[in-house]
Amino acid sequence: MTWKGKLGPLLIAEIGGNHEGDFEYAKVLTELACDSGVDAVKFQIYTGDTIVSKVEDPDRNKHFKKFELSKDQYVELANICKRNNVIFTSSVWNEEALNWIDEFIPIYKIGSGDLTAHPLLSKIAKLSKPIIISTGLASFDEVKETIDFLRKENKIYEGSQNLAVLQCTSMYPIEDEDANLEVISLYKDKLDVVVGYSDHTTGKEAVEVAYTLGAEILEMHFTDEREGKVFRDHKVSFTNEEIKQLIFKIKKIQALRGKPEKKPLPIEIENNHLVSFRRAVYPSKDIKKGTVLSKSNLTILRPNKGIDAREFNSLIGKKIKQDVKK
Repeated sequence: MTWKGKLGPLLIAEIGGNHEGDFEYAKVLTELACDSGVDAVKFQIYTGDTIVSKVEDPDRNKHFKKFELSKDQYVELANICKRNNVIFTSSVWNEEALNWIDEFIPIYKIGSGDLTAHPLLSKIAKLSKPIIISTGLASFDEVKETIDFLRKENKIYEGSQNLAVLQCTSMYPIEDEDANLEVISLYKDKLDVVVGYSDHTTGKEAVEVAYTLGAEILEMHFTDEREGKVFRDHKVSFTNEEIKQLIFKIKKIQALRGKPEKKPLPIEIENNHLVSFRRAVYPSKDIKKGTVLSKSNLTILRPNKGIDAREFNSLIGKKIKQDVKK
C-alpha cells in the first residue's frame, strides 16, 4: 500500500532546509536519516526567486537563496536514499524542477503554504503520483476545497489510495496546546483520505499521541543535533537516536493496542484463569437432601467449578437431590 511503512505508519524524516545550503552537510543528514529507520526522507526544492518576490520581501528572498541546492545535488541525495532503500520525497516549490526531479519522487509533499497554490497543485496533480498535503494555516473548508480541487484535476485522487492530509500548525516551534491533535480525529471522520501528522513541537510526545489517535503518516523534522544551531527548524527536529526511540515506542504502542476483538486471550486460558478467577455456586452451609435452595444457604465463590455463578438465581426455589457439605 502507498501509505504503509515498515512499522505500519509511514515515517518521514523532514530534512527540509536544515542543511542550510551546505551540500556536504545535506549528505551527512541524509545518511543519518536513512540509518534512523524511517521510511522516507524529505527535502524542499526551490530557488529564492521562484518562491519569494524580490520586490515584496527581499530579505526572505535572500534567505531562501542561501539555502539553495543544485539539480545535480538533489539527484545525488535521491540516490543516497535509493541505495539505503528509503523513499526520497520533497515539497517542490519550483515548478521547473518538476521536469527533472519527477523520476526520483514516488510521493509528492505539498507544504502548508502551498495548500492554496492552485497552479502548482495542478501541475503536480497531472504527474499522477500520490500526494501528501500539510494543512497548517488552513480552515477545514480550505482543506476540503483543496482535496476537491485535486480530485477535479485528476481522478486518481478520489478515495484515499493516493491522497493524504497531515494535521500541522505552521509555526516553529509551537506550544503543546497548538498541536491541536484532535483535528486528526476530525479528518478521519469527515474526509475520505489517509490522515497523518506533521510535527512542530519541541517535545517528542506529540508524535506518539498522534499515532495513538490514528495518524497513519508521521512527519518529523530531522537534524544531527540541535545544540548551537540558529536556524529555527533545528529546534523542532528529531535526531537519529530520537527517531530510533520513537520506533521503539511505536512498537510498544502497537503491542499495547492489540486487536479490535474481545475474547479470552491464550494467556488467560493457558493459566486456567477462566476457572480460578471466576465464581461458581457453593453451599454456604451443610444442606440436607430435599431442602429448598435459597439465598440463605447458597453463596458464590472461586473457583468456577460446578455451577456457574450466572445460574445462581435459577437455583433459588429448587430442591436439592442429595446431602451436600458447606
